[in-house]
Amino acid sequence: MKDQSILYRFQAAQVLTRNAGLYAMQWFKNYEKLQTEKKGPQNWVSIADREVERMIRGRLEELFPEDGFLGEESGTRNMDAEGIWVVDPIDGTNCFLNGISSWCVSIAYVLNNTIEIGLIFAPCTDELFAVHRGFGATINGYPMQPSKASSLSEGIVAMGYSPNSSIEATQKAFDYLFKNGGVYHDIGSGALMTAYVAAGRYIGFYEYQLNSWDCLAGIAMVQETGGWTNDFLADDGLFSGNPIVASSPGTREAMQNLFSAAGH
Repeated sequence: MKDQSILYRFQAAQVLTRNAGLYAMQWFKNYEKLQTEKKGPQNWVSIADREVERMIRGRLEELFPEDGFLGEESGTRNMDAEGIWVVDPIDGTNCFLNGISSWCVSIAYVLNNTIEIGLIFAPCTDELFAVHRGFGATINGYPMQPSKASSLSEGIVAMGYSPNSSIEATQKAFDYLFKNGGVYHDIGSGALMTAYVAAGRYIGFYEYQLNSWDCLAGIAMVQETGGWTNDFLADDGLFSGNPIVASSPGTREAMQNLFSAAGH
């Protein structure tokens, strides 16, 4: 696929991601009235998730009917395509449903197993994180700058957990972090936490298991800004998910050691 074709997708998807976030924001303003269903332990879905994904999917099918689609809520379409859109309409649904502002819309475009485009829009802060591989990563048009930290004691490490994860591995990761002078945040959105590594807000991120739609956009941002991530798409990661570890440029060794300490 030619660079111009990817650029067109990048430009169109930026508009779509922001519009989807503004649509979701209308639901968020009335979150207490939303109809919800439980998909699993601490795993909820609302009508907002489904409606926002329906909007995104419909628009992508209009613009790029030849592309594939993988969404958290509505499943797959045309997965034999060369390029596939990977969509989380509301990442951080538990936050969304409880009136907490750390949620976002996340869209990635994967071409031949490479993440070419990553877009994350956080409506509550009006921040659009965007990356077009090889052309830089930005927040609202300004270049992202990763942290200059060189150890775990020089910043905040994001750590995610859900009941679907390994308690033992997560405990080992925490133990390693604390013994090396680190502190942690969990803001409830894997997409935002990964993007925050690229943006210099966090020095690393670890979670035992994530789905591809939770982190592919952020992974592309981390890599574009000189940081490091594990090979998330290995071993059918696109469909089955994988562990994730991400680091700023100077904390690669420290986060790799944390990843090993957790048992990976």
